[in-house]
Parts: sequence; structure tokens; C-alpha cells
Amino acid sequence: MTLRYRTEAINGDGGTGTARVTGGMEVPVASPLTSDPDPDASNPEQLLALAWSTCLNATAQALVKRERRTAVRIEVELHDASDGPGYEFHVDTYLSAEGLTLDETADLLARAHARCPVSKLLRGATTVQVHAEEFAG
Repeated sequence: MTLRYRTEAINGDGGTGTARVTGGMEVPVASPLTSDPDPDASNPEQLLALAWSTCLNATAQALVKRERRTAVRIEVELHDASDGPGYEFHVDTYLSAEGLTLDETADLLARAHARCPVSKLLRGATTVQVHAEEFAG
């Protein structure tokens, strides 16, 4: 296996404070469960949605050779864990493609989902679903 890229993120504060990328950005973080969450801070739900939507859409764009617009919309919900203490994410991912039927979009989604590194990381998660939808622009 050839290494193509490496990064490192560090969080020393937990659900409040900051998380940072070594040699790069620093992101304020706050729990969405607090009574008054900081609107300028992020949380794991948002970061997961950003990471996967970026990766999956870049993969879809590579597959359509950038000849049409595509969009990925991801909804992440935080639930009490069904099998013990703590929490779990429930994630619904939607891909749309300009000028494709729903069946064609579903095929594109299946191919992108099979190839996207974040999708591979989440493969087999029972609380993750992917869906094709009409392109809304």
C-alpha cells in the first residue's frame, strides 16, 4: 500500500475547548447537548457530516468526470445508545446528480459509496443509511 497523505488531529479538551490539526487549523468545539451551545463551535456530528459529504461528493464527481453537478446532503442525529451506556450516531446520507434519473443516481451512489474512504470506514454500521434523491441544485 502506498501512503498518499497523512494528517494528525489532536483534542486535549474533550467536548469543549478546541481541536486542532497539527500544523493547521484549530476548531472550537462544544457539545450540542449543553443548554446554550456556542454557535461558532463545532461538534463531532457536524465534523462527521462535513468529512463524509466532502469525501463522498468528491468521489461522485470523479466518477462522473465532473461532467455534471452532484450534491451530498448528510443528516447526523445523536441518540441514546440502544445497547448500553452512552450515545450513538444515526446517519442518513443523500446523493443527487443533475440530469440523472433516480435509478441512475442510485447506481452512482452505490459506486461512490463503494469507493469513498469515509464510506469504507463506516461500512457495516447499522445506524448508517444511504439514499438517492432528485437533484435540487
